Amino acid sequence: MNVSLSARNIVKRYGGVVALSDGNLDVQSGEVLALIGANGSGKSTLSKVINGVVVLDGGQLLLNDKPVQFSSPQAAKEMGISIVFQELSLIPLMTIADNIWLTREPTKGLGLVDRKIIEKKTLELLSLFEGTYETVLSPDTVVADLPPDEKQIVEILKAISFDPEVIILDEATASLDSRQVQRLFELVETWKKAGKAIIFVSHRMEEIFRIADKYTVLRNGFTVGSGEIKDVTENDLVKLMIDKESVLDFTRDTYDEETMNQKPVCLEVNDLKTEVLAGVSFKVREGELLGLGGLQGQGQRELLLALFGDIPFKGEVRFLDESVHFRHPRQAMKKGLALVPGDRNREGLLYIRSILENLLLPSWRKYGLPLKMKKSISDANQVAASLNLKMAGLQEPVSSLSGGNAQKVVIGKWLMRSPQLLLLDDPTKGVDVGTKGEFYTLLTKLCAEGKTILFYSSDDEELLGLCDRVLVLHDGKIRSELIGDDLNKESLVSASLGVTNGGES
Repeated sequence: MNVSLSARNIVKRYGGVVALSDGNLDVQSGEVLALIGANGSGKSTLSKVINGVVVLDGGQLLLNDKPVQFSSPQAAKEMGISIVFQELSLIPLMTIADNIWLTREPTKGLGLVDRKIIEKKTLELLSLFEGTYETVLSPDTVVADLPPDEKQIVEILKAISFDPEVIILDEATASLDSRQVQRLFELVETWKKAGKAIIFVSHRMEEIFRIADKYTVLRNGFTVGSGEIKDVTENDLVKLMIDKESVLDFTRDTYDEETMNQKPVCLEVNDLKTEVLAGVSFKVREGELLGLGGLQGQGQRELLLALFGDIPFKGEVRFLDESVHFRHPRQAMKKGLALVPGDRNREGLLYIRSILENLLLPSWRKYGLPLKMKKSISDANQVAASLNLKMAGLQEPVSSLSGGNAQKVVIGKWLMRSPQLLLLDDPTKGVDVGTKGEFYTLLTKLCAEGKTILFYSSDDEELLGLCDRVLVLHDGKIRSELIGDDLNKESLVSASLGVTNGGES
């Protein structure tokens, strides 16, 4: 069966934020389309529109030249479209078999689930990646017990278990090792021969040129280029991804490397390794704002969590010229570290509690038992004023605040402790432009006071405008250090994709 899928002028808004302004693509039976774009370009949103995860606000989807609109992933699945998510959709405490066949369990007489058929079909799927597993996998293996690469394989098997006609691979290789990637690409070739259409979203240029037949490039929510892969180079694609006119309004003073190098080292990291990080080494000095760049999921979050004692790691860390190895965030906090997490809803705030309680969360002990309320309220008001926190009062619940003001509380609770090292995980995500400007001013002020900041952002413009240097992570390693004239959009995007200046990865 031949299949064709087209997206025409797709628009998607989230409140006042336009994620897609004019998204377009075409993919046919027997071909792989690479969907490419920098952070925030709209490629994940377009994938989710095609798969029914989000509903489009404008434009049209055409399946086999007929208009379609999916209200849910199940609706898309019924029309033969499946997606392999980078952020896994698996249920950890269920088995591999139950994850793959959930809501689609084969039945026998009286509607009873046929466990024998489920086991047989699951074993057939698992055999597709035979020889690439570290552990012995069975249909009854619990997903929570698997390492990240094998969870990703189960995600792939789940997506292809109903034999879809259109397969979207959204960063599906990010967690896989070389053997597993090779096997996936062999399967992709098999799917092509069977007439399936494949959309391949990847940050790895080498993979794109290895597997794709065509490309579509998104930039700032617009499709800006498409064609045959054989007709372009890596640098051609990078240039399409870059908006030459895009400049951050706020920029810091010019970085003086000689002056900075005279300041004491605040943090030194040598060969730090986690499940994701493959040996990271760097130094950052007092008063420096060091950026962590690269596409999402390359180890930036893991680096911040490891330094804060939230995940285990191997390697050497020196903080203020003292060897440290924090095994719990409490230890890091005592030494003067603070972490502003990437998801304020789940990790940063207690939404049903008051603004005051949230601001005091890391600092209760500082105010003694019984609590010195006057002092705590005075300090909280002072921090709130310094952040220009717009609120009805400290006793109001955090849930009453706008997103930008809620994020100010996340930052404010750490400022109450006056940390020496701030670890920031994409802190302006989902924050309005005005609040961002206030935040940039705050970071500059903190650096001028001698604080050190390690700053990950999914917004490349923030990194370019704010940071003294940017370390670009790719596949768990520091791919490049950008400083001075090299700290520009083209170098940042190229390093994020694993592309060298010469166009070779």
